[in-house]
Amino acid sequence: MGYKTIRKEASDEFEEKKSTFIGHVKRVSSEEEAREFINKIKTLHREARHNVYAYVIGENQGIQRYSDDGEPQGTGGIPILEVIKKSGITDTVIVVTRYFGGILLGAGGLTRAYIKGASIAVKAGGIVDKVHASELKVDIQYDLLGKIQYEAEEKGWFIKDIDYSDMVSLTFIAEENYIEELRNSSSI
Repeated sequence: MGYKTIRKEASDEFEEKKSTFIGHVKRVSSEEEAREFINKIKTLHREARHNVYAYVIGENQGIQRYSDDGEPQGTGGIPILEVIKKSGITDTVIVVTRYFGGILLGAGGLTRAYIKGASIAVKAGGIVDKVHASELKVDIQYDLLGKIQYEAEEKGWFIKDIDYSDMVSLTFIAEENYIEELRNSSSI
């Protein structure tokens, strides 16, 4: 059994009433990693008025944090957190940077802008299923290599490494529930 998370670190931006909003997203595995990413974005966008963030960590979404970073309470951090939760993802941090353009957006406008900033970041990063996988190493005869590579591709078993010596040593990575099937494969 797995869960959904962000595929890759990414960002996207848009303009709303002369303010520029930049959504940044990254997959993280700890609060420390999330804070490092937040600080990296704050350093990168030192001149920005606000770097609003939220993150969710853990398969059961057990760790949830957010900050409005000076915006009116509830207009930034909570909406970003809700985007993460409604996307069904975890192990994810989102920072939405705002360069103020001189026109006030109001509470509703800010909320919509931060939701959009978080949403475009998630879209840019993509969503992927994270599954529990194991590694299995097997030794085979050279004449079986092509057949096993074909079967691995058909069944979604990732071949991490191939070593050639008197035998061919294959290192597979597969979902844990498929490891036994892989061990019992007729080709191996």
